[in-house]
Amino acid sequence: MSTRTLLSPWTLERPRGKIGYWLVFTVVFALFTLAFVVPLVWMLLGAMKTAPELARNPPTLLPERFNVDSYVDAWNFMELAGYFRNTVIVAGGAWLLQLAVIVPAAYALSKLRPVLGKWIMGLMLATLMLPASALLVPTYLTITEVPVVGVNLINEPAAIWLPAAANAFNLYLLKRFFDQIPTELLDAARIDGAGSVTTMVRVVLPLSRPILAVVSIFAIVAAWKDFIWPLLVLQDPGVQTLSVALQRFEPDTPINVMLGGLVLASLPMVVAFLIFQRQILAGLTAGGLKG
Repeated sequence: MSTRTLLSPWTLERPRGKIGYWLVFTVVFALFTLAFVVPLVWMLLGAMKTAPELARNPPTLLPERFNVDSYVDAWNFMELAGYFRNTVIVAGGAWLLQLAVIVPAAYALSKLRPVLGKWIMGLMLATLMLPASALLVPTYLTITEVPVVGVNLINEPAAIWLPAAANAFNLYLLKRFFDQIPTELLDAARIDGAGSVTTMVRVVLPLSRPILAVVSIFAIVAAWKDFIWPLLVLQDPGVQTLSVALQRFEPDTPINVMLGGLVLASLPMVVAFLIFQRQILAGLTAGGLKG
């Protein structure tokens, strides 16, 4: 069965259709590239300029002299090593706890089919319709006095780990992928005597590596770049993440040094995406295919 597209194969075979298609594609691709790449390039080159050169009007495109001293100054002046450590702890813990929560939940909703499972999934997806700011106050009150145990998690990494574990979007991605796994494989595992947990660990998870990679990247990036929530719950400068620390140093830091700090803070996530972009795209498309 042929795939339906906006333009028919007959139109694309005509010279006018080919020219129009590639013209529109090139313009759209160039616009999206400029919108996403230009700010990154400006930040990278701006950190190599001096503060007076950055303040010059009209601005210069390239620095008069390529200098990486701003990166060294940012690392030393703002003591970024400690904030990098804090951010790695926060992002790593949020990633592990999120997988520990949403993987069994998605498996249960997809394959175990609990009572009212569709209603539960619908209510979780409904939380995506709420603005993040509307959840700040109730989440903050929950963190300051955790129900049942009554513990205050302010200035603790767990204050970020626990809210990050309840991620409805990543749960939905996992469930959609698990739905595509043939039920016959699970039935064969049950015939061999495997329980639900064993089936999930030995059958479902090995088949779910692409979507697990996608969910992992999303979880780590979300925790790495988050600003508002860490600003509220990590009030001690010694435990703050990079995004909060850079904002705190901004008033007393030269602009070129601040740009150097921003480049260093964003570099790990950019490198991670470049390394795992194939797995990310494969995982996003795999959930929509029937296996």
